[in-house]
Amino acid sequence: MPRATSSIRVNDNLILRPVTLEYLSDLIEAFEETWPEVSWAMPWIVPEKPLRQQIADFITETEEKGRKGILHHWVMMRSWDNFALGLIGFDRITRSGKAVWNLGYWVRSSEQQHGIARMSADAALGWIRERKPICIELKVDPQNVPGRSTVLRIVKEWNGERCIEGDTAITISGIRTVHECYLVEI
Repeated sequence: MPRATSSIRVNDNLILRPVTLEYLSDLIEAFEETWPEVSWAMPWIVPEKPLRQQIADFITETEEKGRKGILHHWVMMRSWDNFALGLIGFDRITRSGKAVWNLGYWVRSSEQQHGIARMSADAALGWIRERKPICIELKVDPQNVPGRSTVLRIVKEWNGERCIEGDTAITISGIRTVHECYLVEI
């Protein structure tokens, strides 16, 4: 039975909070700080359209589906000042034919290289764990060196594997790029 998205305490400094409209301005600020790299994680953003409305629509849909257990997205927050560090989440857009969930994330530019994505991914994978084995897909643009490094670290730590048949061409800002697919079974 699906469960609603709930908060996850990663450690004393990091907490994952379910995405709600309460975090709209924080996420837009983080998004703008990290543009254009963040488009690797959110390829559906159309740069020519108003950003605020696109993010608001995303949050509204995510919040509703999170309550139903259909999607799970969290804002990565510093626990002592509730500063938005990025976004992490599971959706059902998979390409491998094996995975049930796709895990995606991004961390704002000023907070990268501190292990936030890795710690958040570990916590989210632990949270999504079910009674039976479940397969999670991770996709990454091979040109996104920090993102690929994080995915490879997750795959190594969770005994994952490369899944070439899940590779997918994704259009980001008008440029079509093949993203590598990796699988983790938990």
